[in-house]
Amino acid sequence: MVAGILPDPEMHVPEPRAAFLSDDAIDILAFAAQSLEEGSRTALVTLVEIHGGAARAIGAQMAVRQDGLYCGFVSGGCTEAAVAAEAVVALGKGIDRILRLGEGSPFFDIVLPCGGGITLAIHVLRDTSALRGALAGLRRRTPVRLRYHPGTQALFFEPGAGASGWHGDAFVRAYRPKPRLLLAGNPMETGAVARVAAASGYAVLTIERGEAPSPVQLDADTAVALLFHDIDRELPLLDATLASPAFYIGALGSRRTHAKRCEALRRRGHGETAFAHIKAPIGIFDKARDSRALALSIVADIAQAYGRSYPSSEQ
Repeated sequence: MVAGILPDPEMHVPEPRAAFLSDDAIDILAFAAQSLEEGSRTALVTLVEIHGGAARAIGAQMAVRQDGLYCGFVSGGCTEAAVAAEAVVALGKGIDRILRLGEGSPFFDIVLPCGGGITLAIHVLRDTSALRGALAGLRRRTPVRLRYHPGTQALFFEPGAGASGWHGDAFVRAYRPKPRLLLAGNPMETGAVARVAAASGYAVLTIERGEAPSPVQLDADTAVALLFHDIDRELPLLDATLASPAFYIGALGSRRTHAKRCEALRRRGHGETAFAHIKAPIGIFDKARDSRALALSIVADIAQAYGRSYPSSEQ
């Protein structure tokens, strides 16, 4: 890797401004691909090293256009405009670059609030094939990777799961599908949970009464929340979800209700290991007395489980 390059003082750099606020991978990759396809030179900026503390995880990204419009975050919002300005310089020269900010950086006027330092790879996109491959995979709800080679300034798409980080002389950015919440139960509770989950960035799917989720709907990035007041209505759904790779399965009810639930599942052929997969009572705190408190409790519990299900750098 090369050290940070000071910007050319004679080069005019448009004032950077955010096109929109999002740290969602699909939003960032789609903005980059669309911008390049519309004829605007575009760079993909990736956080590839952290020195000390940092507000974002390894693999955090921004997309920056030649006119200074950008989206995404590589810090807590304090350096994004400066990073976008440096990306515009790289776009003007048509050359990739490595940028260091904070600790160990030549930019003494850019100090990270966390006191650490970050290293960013600015890649001048030449085509959208790798981005479109990654976007297509994510929309099919499959994990994907982008492999960046600084030496050759090349970006490649790869299917499959992994962890973000350096692999030899290449940096691999791993992506996983958008987290999804599958809901079933009483309309008041499911409606409240759906609203909080959607506001938190989850795709929400509600199963209507009498329906059962398909295997396609129960992937490793899906959580299940069963919000019934009737165990008998839960049982067919639990049969399906307990056999799935869903990262979270939660059910409404007290500990006494859960004991009855486990006994009913035992009679249906489920073993003790299956019961350990059910979070009951559902949520991060017991005895939520209204639908809004219940919704906050459930979505927070799911978010915590999601963070534990993969390293944070894979999100």
